[in-house]
Amino acid sequence: MTALRHDWTRDEVRALLDLPFADLLAKAHAVHREHHDPNAVQVSTLLSIKTGGCPEDCAYCPQAARYATGVEADKLMSLDGVLAKAQAAKAAGATRFCMGAAWRSPKDRDIPKVAAMIAEVKALGMETCATLGMLSDTQAHALKDAGLDYYNHNIDTAPEFYGEIIHTRELQDRLDTLGHVRDAGLKTCCGGIVGMGESRAERAGLLHTLATLPAHPDSVPINRLVQVKGTPLAGTQELDPFEFVRTIAVARILMPASMVRLSAGRAEMSDELQALCFFAGANSIFYGEKLLTTGNPDTERDLALFDRLGIHALQVQVESKTVHADIVEPCAAVA
Repeated sequence: MTALRHDWTRDEVRALLDLPFADLLAKAHAVHREHHDPNAVQVSTLLSIKTGGCPEDCAYCPQAARYATGVEADKLMSLDGVLAKAQAAKAAGATRFCMGAAWRSPKDRDIPKVAAMIAEVKALGMETCATLGMLSDTQAHALKDAGLDYYNHNIDTAPEFYGEIIHTRELQDRLDTLGHVRDAGLKTCCGGIVGMGESRAERAGLLHTLATLPAHPDSVPINRLVQVKGTPLAGTQELDPFEFVRTIAVARILMPASMVRLSAGRAEMSDELQALCFFAGANSIFYGEKLLTTGNPDTERDLALFDRLGIHALQVQVESKTVHADIVEPCAAVA
């Protein structure tokens, strides 16, 4: 079986991206088949539990308060509201429920509220994931104690291209949060966005950074830029679909045991493009009507595509953990 490596070089990653398309797909599919059921796809649902008003300046993001995108800032959802969405997602076939909040980083007073949501979703028998911005070590441990399985924190792009996209936090800030998440014993969900105007060499830089983290991310979301009017990246030249498939294939080769997820941008992908991505090693999707604030293929279309391709949803065993909101302690103040 293909061994896990953390010593990939940039030149090796670039050489993979430069392979003839058929050769790259054959190599990626062979690795995928070694480590995963090639006809199983893990299905997650993502819910925005707190939308808009983010103080960051990420050039792709419609939730940034500084951009006129029509996204209104909302308060944190109620526990009952989140639970109802989770129950509906489970009924539709999702096995993981991801909760996203448009924060730079959560305040300590927010953590017990999110922890209560995690505990209740976990009690439904679903895996839990959260993306809340930067976390302190104490906050990461509090979310782990509440029963959180995965924490999503993307690095977004290559180190050398990062400053073209984001100015309100450094790449090192993201790496520090990932370290806190790993130290707390949480599984990591970490990937990036392609199609933001980066070069193939810079896509190689994104993949190289992910593949040389201290531990490969358990889930690697590969997002295809969704251009939203009002954001600085609106009007960017669209990424060639075959280049997107190449990115998926190289992610699979570099991180054989990870789940590689088709994330944002799937609404604009043809069934044929998605099928190529599944062959190249993608084995996870977000399932449902929305990804935070942008569209996503509806469940009927996904189920029809699965049926046409002979794909089934991956079943997961979730360790039960009973945690009640009234015993989740607030985090200590962070300086």
